[in-house]
Amino acid sequence: MSARAAQGCSAIWPDRLLLARATLLLAGWVSLPAIAADPAWGRCLAKLRTDAQAKGIAPANFDRYLGQLQPDPSVLALLDAQPEFTTPIWDYLAALVDDERVADGRAMLAQHRALVDGLAAQYGVDAETIVAVWGVESDYGRVTGKRPLLVSLATLSCDGRRRAFFRDELMALLQLLDAGDLRDPALTGSWAGAFGQTQFMPSTYRRIAVDGDGDGRRDLVDSIPDALASTANYLARAGWRSGQSWGEEVVLPPGFDATGVGRKARRPWREWRALGVREVDGQASHLASVPDDASAAVLLPAGPGGPAFLVFANYDAIYSYNAAESYALAIALLSDRLRGEPGLSAAWPTDDPALDRAHRRELQRLLIARGHPLGSADGMLGTATRRAIQTEQQRLGLTPADGRGGQSILNALKAEAPATAPLKGTAFKLPAAYPKFLQSPIVSKKAIMKDVPGLSTGDFHGFPSLLVQTPHSTAAISLFGGQLLSFVPEGQEDVMWLSPLVKPAPTPIRGGTPVCWPYFGRQDQSNDVPAHGFVRTLPWRLLDAQREADGTLVLQMAPPVMDDLSLRLRMTLRIGRTLEQTLETENVSQAPVRFTQALHNYFHVGDALQVSTEGVDGLDYLDKFENYAITHRQQGDWSLRDPRDPGRSDRVYTGAGGRYTLVDPVLKRRVDLQTEGSRTLVAWNPGEAGAAKMDDVREGWRQFVCLEAANAGPEVIELAPGARHVLRQTIAVRPL
Repeated sequence: MSARAAQGCSAIWPDRLLLARATLLLAGWVSLPAIAADPAWGRCLAKLRTDAQAKGIAPANFDRYLGQLQPDPSVLALLDAQPEFTTPIWDYLAALVDDERVADGRAMLAQHRALVDGLAAQYGVDAETIVAVWGVESDYGRVTGKRPLLVSLATLSCDGRRRAFFRDELMALLQLLDAGDLRDPALTGSWAGAFGQTQFMPSTYRRIAVDGDGDGRRDLVDSIPDALASTANYLARAGWRSGQSWGEEVVLPPGFDATGVGRKARRPWREWRALGVREVDGQASHLASVPDDASAAVLLPAGPGGPAFLVFANYDAIYSYNAAESYALAIALLSDRLRGEPGLSAAWPTDDPALDRAHRRELQRLLIARGHPLGSADGMLGTATRRAIQTEQQRLGLTPADGRGGQSILNALKAEAPATAPLKGTAFKLPAAYPKFLQSPIVSKKAIMKDVPGLSTGDFHGFPSLLVQTPHSTAAISLFGGQLLSFVPEGQEDVMWLSPLVKPAPTPIRGGTPVCWPYFGRQDQSNDVPAHGFVRTLPWRLLDAQREADGTLVLQMAPPVMDDLSLRLRMTLRIGRTLEQTLETENVSQAPVRFTQALHNYFHVGDALQVSTEGVDGLDYLDKFENYAITHRQQGDWSLRDPRDPGRSDRVYTGAGGRYTLVDPVLKRRVDLQTEGSRTLVAWNPGEAGAAKMDDVREGWRQFVCLEAANAGPEVIELAPGARHVLRQTIAVRPL
């Protein structure tokens, strides 16, 4: 049972004054009342300690779990703020059953197909419903709550309405910690105590949770098999009927008497059919296989003017998970979408349709552009966003000025936005000199190098290269493609991965840091130009080299000048304790030029499946595996264990730029990537299946992760005549 279910009976709880205490500190637990900063709080904690001991919790363990506890009065105000009961159903469902969540759910089904099929066979609950609960409760494990559980439950146990209920939940949580199912007393979850991937309340966790992965623990926080198996077990025990539908959208006859509807107003299906209830025209129906005597109810969640649903016993099983009609419909409708069924046929009775999460983020970006201090556009319409919407509604004369985020305010703000045409892609033609340069010999050593200690030329894995030796690191830069092949900080393994199956020139080098310029990806390019730019398959020349006082070497390099190309490129490498790489692009023509670019870093890792990337939380991204059709929001760190990236990835993070950290538990190091002049971050690994088709990758896919400082995808750079653009990345290594 989720936190929402715990609050489902809030309408019958008696009202009382909610006490607010700003700060209360309890220094220890040996003599609680004597040392508590607030006598009432101290007396409550002392009683909880006694109750816990009666439940088998040793006083020493109670002290360890709850020592130095401070209450959180803010949870008290949330008792009456449940979205299932305060949000119009069309707004509620728009965020929970949108294209983004459907696409994510289908990816989860594909990734965990063997697991969910096994659970369906064991518990009789279909895979789509299990995954739909997961998606609605925690966005497939990404959003599990940030409030400390012990703090929230202890506060609610001592103050506010329904204290006895929350005391039972607190005791159940302490028992789970004592039994070893949970190991971290600093667990976080919802304000009401639900936590984990499928948001069980502690008492439900103790009663229903099962060990789905066979490790001897029931871990619904970090174990997907445990979480999904426990959800299936819950629904099965709630009366789920295998092979039967939850229900479906229906059409009611003219003049239908809506007074006899509701979840508890049940009749046999044949009686509803006799009253004129029928399937939606043109849509596949489950009703033909429903027995005539099956008990059914008609739901009108928005009244007679909105969609109608005929529901059966399995709907009640979903409803028991969280006693709210809007919640149960979200699970049911999402499960239908995961099966490939269409969305609703009937429209909701509103002249201001709801926004999905992608459009909510768009609305927030427009509000931020008007100066409202919302921080980031996260798609969550909280207090600050609603206040900003209300301000704009009043300014625009929109009624009601209620702070609701719907299509009317979005369209009004979009209409006011500057009418600038979106940037198109790039469209470079093959320069006339490119074939000649492609066939030319690699540039030989220049005399300028003779006077620069630590710089030489030589062969590096078959490529004539500039070889750098400093007191802090070594490096190799291929003269073919101007490509960084190696960077080895003192005492470390190589930061870059170079394929042992790399092909000889003029095939592009697989590994290191290819320079992709003046385009990355096709983006209006014809198929007669090389992939990812001209310069990575041309000979580069060394323009200058200097040694700084601490031994750091600074190199300037450039590809050949192609007269019919409007852009010029210069690269600077600064190699010492860190590696700094700069691409400077100049427009030498008399007209604006659009271009894209990337420093395509192949970072060497111990195991691609074990590393994670920090610094991407909250960024929007597009997924090549969806043809970049849907904008997603990153939740937390990224890794190849992400439910949307089952062992492979091709993500384009937009609105990026900053600092990212690749955390490698195998090589026990952190690789920091700091970027400037970069609006895009690309996260790529072909995965096992993709790598098998690449002759220069094969089994090597687990030894690298590509994090690419770029301006690509929708982040096209438009450069005015005579203007310059600088893209810079700095790579550093720290021990883990």
